[in-house]
Amino acid sequence: MYSIAVFPGDGIGTEIMTPCLELLHRACERVGNIALLTEEVPAGARAYRELGSALPESSMQVAKAADAILLAAMGDPAIRYEDGTEITPQIQLRFDLELYAGIRPIRSIPGVPGPLSDSRAKAIDFVLVRESVEGLFASYGKGAIIDNKEARETLLITRGISEKLFKASFSLAESRRRKRAGKDSRKARMTCIDKANVFTAFAFFRQIFYEVAEHYDIPADHAYVDIMSLNLLCKPWEYDVMVTENMFGDILSDLGAGLIGGMGYAPSADIGDRHAVFQPCHGSAPDIAGKALANPTAMFLSGAMMLEWLAEKHNDDNARLAAGLIERAVDAAFAQGDLVTAELGGSAGLDEVTRAVSHHVNTLYVELL
Repeated sequence: MYSIAVFPGDGIGTEIMTPCLELLHRACERVGNIALLTEEVPAGARAYRELGSALPESSMQVAKAADAILLAAMGDPAIRYEDGTEITPQIQLRFDLELYAGIRPIRSIPGVPGPLSDSRAKAIDFVLVRESVEGLFASYGKGAIIDNKEARETLLITRGISEKLFKASFSLAESRRRKRAGKDSRKARMTCIDKANVFTAFAFFRQIFYEVAEHYDIPADHAYVDIMSLNLLCKPWEYDVMVTENMFGDILSDLGAGLIGGMGYAPSADIGDRHAVFQPCHGSAPDIAGKALANPTAMFLSGAMMLEWLAEKHNDDNARLAAGLIERAVDAAFAQGDLVTAELGGSAGLDEVTRAVSHHVNTLYVELL
């Protein structure tokens, strides 16, 4: 039994969380000997408007005590702090729980069209690891406007967080290599993305990267962020695991999502030493909230990532089986190419996608280890 703190949040978040929880419970039932005890807690723009706090202390305490945290989406451009900035308590969660490793898997789903015509794009499968508590985001809530003449934000890179980040990234590359053994010819590779030719902070970032790389049997290289933006459009299938600073990761992860069909297909996790938050990469999309147009796929895959993390943390084969069942159900639902979601010009919305994925969770063979 795992306790899960549930943050539905705002907009489409409240719509996609319910079917995700149903799917998670059903996958666990099919595998057996694993169950989730979920507790829904308020946070986000609506909580700020109704309770006066975007992240109530009571919600934070539930999150800290839980085995994992599942988050749908937070924020609403129409509800802002007094200084005009948007309400983004998900960022505060990263800082308060020191969730330094933002895991952004980018994998082509069979039957989901992407923008690249090259046939190799069907095999896109890389992970972008985004440092999540430092970099330019270290200035979150601390920026200054001086005499109405200039504004300043400060980028921060520390050895302590960077070493943890790189160790987690190399461990992820090792894990991906083990899972691929005998299944495909993809080679393990670790790439550091930076701007070390201009900024001292990024030269320091790269230096620490190569210091850590010496302790792993994973080929390591580096690339400037501007060149990587080009490479991810021209040859994304060549990459395995990439690690970068917070702001660069924020931008590149959206680019990566575009390669596989859009934000509705991109799950994510923010992981620290003790806690982890799992959420889709997209936002609350208030423009389509309440219309049943939301694509829940990224939410479902984020739930699968949560089960996989619990499996690794607790050496739980049943959690691993449940995670794999959801991933295979997503692939099977889209494989024929006739389930086309609204963001790709189709008519399939929340209900259609949920029914299709749920059908396969209920009927697919539960693989033995």
